[in-house]
Amino acid sequence: MVEVAASRDEEEAAPLVSAAGEGRRRGAGAASETRDLHVLSSAFFFVFLAYHAAQNLQSTVNTDENLGSISLGLLYASFTAFSVVGSPVVRRLGSRSALVLGTSGYLLFIAANLAPSWYTMVPASLYLGFTASIIWVGQGTYLTSAALSHARDNNLADGPTLGSFNGEFWGVFASTQVIGNLISLALLRNGKDGGSVTGKNLLFVVFLGCMIIGIVLMCLLSKRDEKRDNASTHSSFGAMLKYIVAPLKDRRMLLLIPIIAYSGLQQAFVWAVFTKSIVTPVLGISGVGGAMAIYGASDVVCSLVAGRFTSGLHSATFIVSVGAVLQAVVLFWLLLFYSPMDGLLGAAVPLFIGALWGVGDGVLNTQLSALLGLLFEDVKEAAFAQLKVWQSGAIAVIFFLSPSITLQAMLILMATSLVISFGSFLLLTLVVEKPSSTTR
Repeated sequence: MVEVAASRDEEEAAPLVSAAGEGRRRGAGAASETRDLHVLSSAFFFVFLAYHAAQNLQSTVNTDENLGSISLGLLYASFTAFSVVGSPVVRRLGSRSALVLGTSGYLLFIAANLAPSWYTMVPASLYLGFTASIIWVGQGTYLTSAALSHARDNNLADGPTLGSFNGEFWGVFASTQVIGNLISLALLRNGKDGGSVTGKNLLFVVFLGCMIIGIVLMCLLSKRDEKRDNASTHSSFGAMLKYIVAPLKDRRMLLLIPIIAYSGLQQAFVWAVFTKSIVTPVLGISGVGGAMAIYGASDVVCSLVAGRFTSGLHSATFIVSVGAVLQAVVLFWLLLFYSPMDGLLGAAVPLFIGALWGVGDGVLNTQLSALLGLLFEDVKEAAFAQLKVWQSGAIAVIFFLSPSITLQAMLILMATSLVISFGSFLLLTLVVEKPSSTTR
């Protein structure tokens, strides 16, 4: 009897021990997911504070035969072409390994700027286009996987968790424009034509150090379970191609593509047009870093706030509407009323435009990433590949067009694209909500 009672006590105690262990594992999982979010954000911070500042300076420090602008155009054209292969590479390697590999292109691009020529910058730009397609599909896949795991481990809703994770990531990411450009401003502050050779080389050596820190942080990410056990179903090229283009058969993706393309247009507008045609005539080359730092600070605040308020399609529609209206105001004001002015007011105008534009960029980054993770969870690698195909293609268009068309023509192109893309996004809201309303 004593033995029976003892065994019964052990059986009753076992579930309690198991539940306690499960609770510890769940808590450890939640801690791991938030840790990975912080590490991923920090890694991208170091990599992109160097890259963004270097990108902003290309048209001013590499002016020989427009080497800087053409290199960036080739970079984003390569990015567009290779975005199709980004998804299968990420699925094959896993998002963590893809992120580590993806940083190599950024390191090579920064190194090429220490000896800029057609023989260094063009190959580095083409290779960066390939690795950028990998790192960005990997980023979207990894962050979405971490957010959804965190939501399920803690019984949280997917939408707000995706919004929160994307808000933190894009807020930290946007701060790269602040820190990187302040570093540029400090090291090139006396330069009227892009700074001295010594100052420029010192700047890119500092950027190389930041890149190395970012790569080390990428290596510290946890390996995530992303349901790669179904990779065998995509073993043939034909099957993988069908997987990649699968989102294009979904009308939700077709309605998202215009706003995705516009998100690329508006980023490239800042890098290629705003700095050259709005900032430089008023503040000079040395003022580019300061203007872009303000743009980045606005982007940071907006990304964090927008991420916190994201709960689903309704909230995303409202948030995107705010950003779209602000960018529309800027575009139509530049198109109809703007002319460079002297004095303190004239100097403040480009800074104010940069701040307003940063709001729109922060909105689009957080909301598009959260929506893709929410609407295309089953094909998230392919969805984020589509994001980068259309986004980078639009960026390449701006870099190739900007040297040959006027500011007025560029503003008309941007305003038209904004109206079309925002209308398509509003239609997406109706398409997604219609089935749920009929179900009720």
